[in-house]
Amino acid sequence: MIAHLSGRILEKQPNRVVIDVSGVGYDVSVPLSTFYGLGEAGGEIALRIHTHVREDALALYGFSTSLELDLFERLIGTSGIGPKLALAVLSGIEPHDLVRAIEQADVARLTAIPGVGKKTSERIVVELKDRLPRLGPAVRAASGAAAEPSALRDDVLSALVNLGYHRPLAEKAVDAAVKAAPDGGFERTLKQALRELAR
Repeated sequence: MIAHLSGRILEKQPNRVVIDVSGVGYDVSVPLSTFYGLGEAGGEIALRIHTHVREDALALYGFSTSLELDLFERLIGTSGIGPKLALAVLSGIEPHDLVRAIEQADVARLTAIPGVGKKTSERIVVELKDRLPRLGPAVRAASGAAAEPSALRDDVLSALVNLGYHRPLAEKAVDAAVKAAPDGGFERTLKQALRELAR
């Protein structure tokens, strides 16, 4: 089983990246949370990998943090949730916010994720609520990282540029978003920045 890949980015799209490892290109599916942290094509990359084997396919799923990988593996262990839906969940909510929503049984927050219905949200809460306590310190560390203003600004700015916005416009929007919600995490700041750009 492949557990880790490091190499050069050959190409990248919001849901996948092709990694050149010593001349072999690995096609890896990634959530948006990982995608936004990737460098440009040609840059170096290192991802934690989940190898998913089925009768008709072998698929690789990549994550920039151990928390994302842990949550992904717990999600696909939930009945009715496959890798594609697990990626959609991780793309629609920040990892530490996901843990918080599950711990607080916030079904409404989970249902707000595109592609996740009420029944699926309830199943995630029921099946994972008591299996998350070990993630506590990792979540606190992730929350602390998200609160670092300059790192947060850079992450949101990178996300907007990757989405095709011109850098000067994106910078103004990010600055306005950080001012509007100084304690916001990545997801909240990104949404606020997108609102600023839509004005």
